[in-house]
Amino acid sequence: MLEVLQYDFIQNAIIAGILISIAAGIIGSLVVVNKITFLTGGIAHSAYGGIGLAVYLGIPILFGATIFAIITAILIAIITLKNKSRIDAIIGMMWASGMAIGIVFIDITPGYNVDLMSYLFGSIIAVSSEDLIFMTLLDIFIIIIVVFFYKPILAVSYDSEFAGLRGINVKFFYTLILILASLCVVAAIKAVGLILVIALLTIPTYLAETFANKLSNMMIISSILATMFTLCGLVISYLYDISSGASIIMVSVVALATIKILKNKKERRKNQ
Repeated sequence: MLEVLQYDFIQNAIIAGILISIAAGIIGSLVVVNKITFLTGGIAHSAYGGIGLAVYLGIPILFGATIFAIITAILIAIITLKNKSRIDAIIGMMWASGMAIGIVFIDITPGYNVDLMSYLFGSIIAVSSEDLIFMTLLDIFIIIIVVFFYKPILAVSYDSEFAGLRGINVKFFYTLILILASLCVVAAIKAVGLILVIALLTIPTYLAETFANKLSNMMIISSILATMFTLCGLVISYLYDISSGASIIMVSVVALATIKILKNKKERRKNQ
């Protein structure tokens, strides 16, 4: 088993898994606390439009997906802030139109030979050195932003109305959180794909809530859990020759179910 570590693509996959897990733990905590899981899902699926556009224009796919995801995040922030009563319909429209745009651009691209399934369901084994640079820069950017703006982000996440009364620019930080979520989504595409990315952002955080009493602790614990799930998923993927993205998510789901069951049993014993 250990001999596989000598291969560059395995080393890249492990490094990518750790880098993505750090970003997912931090941003996933913000997504769950702000209750914007559905919004983040809309951004994730809309990013497929950027993938299709990148294929059509012949530019790096992650670059195209990043630009498209950021624009989508800003649009969603603007629209949802003005019309919160119709968030579900707006996100559904953005979700569908993004996917449709991606499919159309791919269809009209002559002779494309890109494995687009890896962007839907993930293929962390295919991570390149350029992808690792992108993920490293993303982690650095996310950590700097969260550390520098931690107090206003914390205030907006837990009580946006009170934060507004204290003079915090709620619209700016709400938009910033969505942009950070969009960047994390793009980085995680290679690991678990657009279809499963929301699970990677939310499952470790749901578990972290059990052990954390404040947002910063939740981010750290979520990152550690996401790293464990990702590395375990990679091992299972290699041993049984199955999709890395699906393996990572299934490990996460099993861990979540197991811990919740054990916690419920413990609480029942206390009540008896």
